[in-house]
Amino acid sequence: MSDTLVPVTVLTGYLGAGKTTLLNRILTENHGRKYAVIINEFGELGVDNDLVVDTDEEVFEMNNGCICCTVRGDLIRIVGALMKRRTKFDGIIIETTGLANPAPVAQTFFVDDDIRAKTRLDAVVTVVDAKHLPQRLLDSHEAEDQIAFADVIVLNKTDLVTADELVAVEAQIRRINKFAKIHHAQKSNVPIAELLDQGAFDLNRVLAHTPDFLTDDEHEHNDDIASMSFEVKTPIDPEKFNAWIGGLLAQQGQDLLRTKGILSYKGDNRRFAFQAVHMIADGDFIGPWKDGDPRVSRLVFIGRNLNRPQLRRGFEGCAA
Repeated sequence: MSDTLVPVTVLTGYLGAGKTTLLNRILTENHGRKYAVIINEFGELGVDNDLVVDTDEEVFEMNNGCICCTVRGDLIRIVGALMKRRTKFDGIIIETTGLANPAPVAQTFFVDDDIRAKTRLDAVVTVVDAKHLPQRLLDSHEAEDQIAFADVIVLNKTDLVTADELVAVEAQIRRINKFAKIHHAQKSNVPIAELLDQGAFDLNRVLAHTPDFLTDDEHEHNDDIASMSFEVKTPIDPEKFNAWIGGLLAQQGQDLLRTKGILSYKGDNRRFAFQAVHMIADGDFIGPWKDGDPRVSRLVFIGRNLNRPQLRRGFEGCAA
């Protein structure tokens, strides 16, 4: 994948979790990088923009509806206009309203050809309130979905819970998404380098943080959202994979929140990165396999009603 593409970070999290605090930190810390920021608040009158500190960054507010439904067109236009400016950005940050499902935001960077040619979805960063998450998971599907979509999770307000409560909250997060990197935080104090330029495609990052996740084959319980991973050690036939994954997404896409993986195609020395959000998929080569690295294809599913044996058989059936 070309290094000339501008990385896009989607910053999400339930109301009051600490997204704006985190955004202000990103905008004020002396990291020497320039970011364009797009803020979306649900409702006709925007106040988020007033809460964001004055900076040299360009801040765009979209307040005529939730970014995940009525204003995707506005998002495409704003990003398109940004990319035509002479000002060069090191990255774009999109802060969604606390009630938003991140999926349509992420899909925007798959479906528009002009946007895809100039940007890449780098990561979904979800801010979670450690104290109130248990209640949010009981009364809000959005809170659960935001965790499921995350590549990076900021477990915020850890100073407001006991050590035992923190362990329990992290266990709840892991039941929903066992692949995201979790950072404990107070007032969203996570190093910026751990949040931006994360390369959400790259499962090697996941393996670095959670080396045993591919061998974690425990039985799934009745939790609403589950996460599963599979690997195939023989090369993949791209035509078989495209036929299988296309049919799977068409039939079960509503239940498949995030799908992503690194594939070793037969006869090709490059790693292929695949990513899908519900039914909309995207993929690209991201550079050669390193000498000595095992050319293992790995695929991750996060979603509802996942059938582990069926998914495993389907993926293994893509072998060349």
